[in-house]
Amino acid sequence: MSQTIAKMIDHTLLKADATKEQIEKLCAEAKEYGFASVCVNPAWVKLSSDLLADTDVDVCTVIGFPLGASTPETKAFETKNAIENGATEVDMVINIGALKSGQADLVEKDIQAVVEAAKGKALTKVIIETCLLSDDEKELSCELAVKAGADFVKTSTGFSTGGATASDIALMRKTVGPDIGVKASGGVRSAEDAQAMIEAGATRIGASSGIAIVQGLTSDSDY
Repeated sequence: MSQTIAKMIDHTLLKADATKEQIEKLCAEAKEYGFASVCVNPAWVKLSSDLLADTDVDVCTVIGFPLGASTPETKAFETKNAIENGATEVDMVINIGALKSGQADLVEKDIQAVVEAAKGKALTKVIIETCLLSDDEKELSCELAVKAGADFVKTSTGFSTGGATASDIALMRKTVGPDIGVKASGGVRSAEDAQAMIEAGATRIGASSGIAIVQGLTSDSDY
């Protein structure tokens, strides 16, 4: 069971003060435990890609992170640059302010810019930051992500006021249907947490607590 869960985990280190040595350790752990990917900031993509060459561990990075408030053009450039450096998955933050302002067209355009930049080269996951949205806004953001052609919707950055909940995962799964991935991130610290998210419909877990999760322990990590 732990190996099955490991293959669903994006082993994550996104802290601003993460060092080269910590990224190297993250990649070594991902290889050892067989995680789906490492999730790192764009500056560490090239190093991670080099370290994980000849393995089946993907390199995931974040786009427009953590606020989502950059332009579609900036997010598209960031995506292309990350892919050139070896990223095979990109987790982009939506323009949350635009969504809450009723500018659905802008949000869709924003997601689409990243999807098109990544097309055929990297999976696109769309971070909707559930803790800042009403249920209606969560549903709308998921619908826009599907319409724009994204591969996944994702709950959280882990840097706002809250993380993943099983009820949000269930709502997201219901909204996107069976064919789109749903990623739970932020606050998944134990095997029990991960199992609850999977039972609610998650197909991927973003966590810095991946080792604790597969070992059946509980981590005190924030992400």
